[in-house]
Amino acid sequence: MATAIPTPMAPSTANWHWKNKTVTPWAKQWFDRELTALRVSGEGSEEVRIDRVVEVDGDVELGQRKSKLITIYDCRVVMNWAGTASDGTEVSGKLTIPEVSHEITLDGTSDYVYEWSVNTARSPAVDKLFQVAKAKLATALEAKFAEFPSAIIEMHGKDLTISANGSRQGTPGPSSTSTTPAPTTSSTSKAAPAKKVPEKANNTTTVSVDAHFMAPAEDLFSLLTDEKRIPMWTRAPAQSTPTPGSEYSMFGGGLKGKFVSLSSPKEFVQSWALSSPSWPSDHFATLTTTLDQGNDSTKVTWFLEGVPLGMEEEIQKNIQGY
Repeated sequence: MATAIPTPMAPSTANWHWKNKTVTPWAKQWFDRELTALRVSGEGSEEVRIDRVVEVDGDVELGQRKSKLITIYDCRVVMNWAGTASDGTEVSGKLTIPEVSHEITLDGTSDYVYEWSVNTARSPAVDKLFQVAKAKLATALEAKFAEFPSAIIEMHGKDLTISANGSRQGTPGPSSTSTTPAPTTSSTSKAAPAKKVPEKANNTTTVSVDAHFMAPAEDLFSLLTDEKRIPMWTRAPAQSTPTPGSEYSMFGGGLKGKFVSLSSPKEFVQSWALSSPSWPSDHFATLTTTLDQGNDSTKVTWFLEGVPLGMEEEIQKNIQGY
């Protein structure tokens, strides 16, 4: 957010940092190529196809954080569809899908919305073809959209995946096979750190960070707790319902916990845990966020209790950075 993270950084700290690539031009070409290849047939001689992709409006990005590749996209797709009815009539129309997004495709947070229109004069044969289009072409489109995230990663993932032994600072290591040691563990077998979990969980300390923002407390409270706004600063998918007892997940699952209490717009308390090799398994800290609004700015204080010893400097830098 406002404070830069100093260098050099340990590999585990660097893996917190976001690296992204905008791939919108490539995505438009992918939609045009893949969607216009779709063909479906009815029970008779009806055939329907996507004739042309008229518009793809939105942003498509691939990001990497904590060695995970995350797709971020939200597009409005406008297409012309066409087909041949059972009586030989050539039929055409327009189809708009207002939202093709990571949240719909991968998270299943809502269903696709289809806005159909027919340009050809209506008749029983045309209407039958139209029903084929709405049923079978929609299914084919959703199957193709399900391939989109993998296509992004396959095409552009190599541009963001950096070797754990690379010379550049602040870049994440590769996938889960990385052997880069975390600050508080050795690069021995995976079972070794698990045996030390109870000891780590009991040896903890506290981290406190504060910052001033030129924004009202109410707006900042929403920015930090609303799942629709959290991705504006994390640049990654989030799940967050700001009610006591509800679970939240940020940075694509890299940070998770539950809301303990909320007093908008002054304070909220959360349990807090990282998905990190250096964070003890099943150990949760407690994060208290307070917002103190002044005349021209709001002071936000993050008070994190229960940080495993040895991780306090890393965690403090991460909170400052984000």
